[in-house]
Amino acid sequence: MPVRDARPADLERIVAIYNASIPGRLATADLEPVTVDERRAWLLERDATRRPVWVTERDGEVAGWLSVGDFYGRPAYAATVEVGVYVDPAHQRCGVGRELLDHLVANAPQLGLRRLLAFVFAHNAPSLALFERAGFERWGLLPEVAELDGRLIDSAILGLRVA
Repeated sequence: MPVRDARPADLERIVAIYNASIPGRLATADLEPVTVDERRAWLLERDATRRPVWVTERDGEVAGWLSVGDFYGRPAYAATVEVGVYVDPAHQRCGVGRELLDHLVANAPQLGLRRLLAFVFAHNAPSLALFERAGFERWGLLPEVAELDGRLIDSAILGLRVA
């Protein structure tokens, strides 16, 4: 299925997919589920021409999503963004994440992007592999920057030069 801009009607699935990632302690530093109401403004205020949220479907249902967000909120960093990818557990390891990342890389020039960054927990081997297969390289490590269930967790910084 093609990748498309997320619509307000997709928000319930986007939130459900995100919340499914919380218990595994691999993909997000959130410790409790978020609500659709909490995420509504986040989606509605997005500028699809600069900082999109994209989804891809399988069998008529959102199977995964990707968001492009400001890296550091100051003008000099405008061409560098942070990327987040979340895939429904039922569709993981089926090419959904790769499809979304490939779409981003292909469309980065039209978005005015030069550098893509991803912050991935260093123990999240599947996500590290996903980004590395898409051409991202390890650009750094933030040691023990998160605490999950009493454990200090490292975050890997992955980057890709797209222009």
